[in-house]
Amino acid sequence: MASALYPSFKQLLLGGDIDLAADDIRAVLVDTADYTYSAAHDFLDDVAAGARVAVSGALASKTIASGVFDAADVTFTAATGDSVEAVVLYKHTGSDATASLIAYIDGVSVTPNGGNIVAQWNASGIFAL
Repeated sequence: MASALYPSFKQLLLGGDIDLAADDIRAVLVDTADYTYSAAHDFLDDVAAGARVAVSGALASKTIASGVFDAADVTFTAATGDSVEAVVLYKHTGSDATASLIAYIDGVSVTPNGGNIVAQWNASGIFAL
């Protein structure tokens, strides 16, 4: 699966219901043996709890420029669990049933060993519209 923006995110963005600069955006490391991207997925509860290896705090230093969303690199502290092959970005709301999925980022390859994992975003940004 290639990286993708969730269609539900695009709808929320166009409707003004999500603000990447102001909202609490977080990342979750995902084991793709337990989660497969689907364009029909819209909330974090669509990503099985068993597929979620580690969750970040709120992304910091978020920027939006020329249609590109970026943020400071994020550290997943003391990560343990299954191997990670993807990162999912979502709008944190405190409830998995209302936490809107934003982006599925493929091409990750790391096996947690109890240490910190740093997600270093691409120099050209996390994603572009």
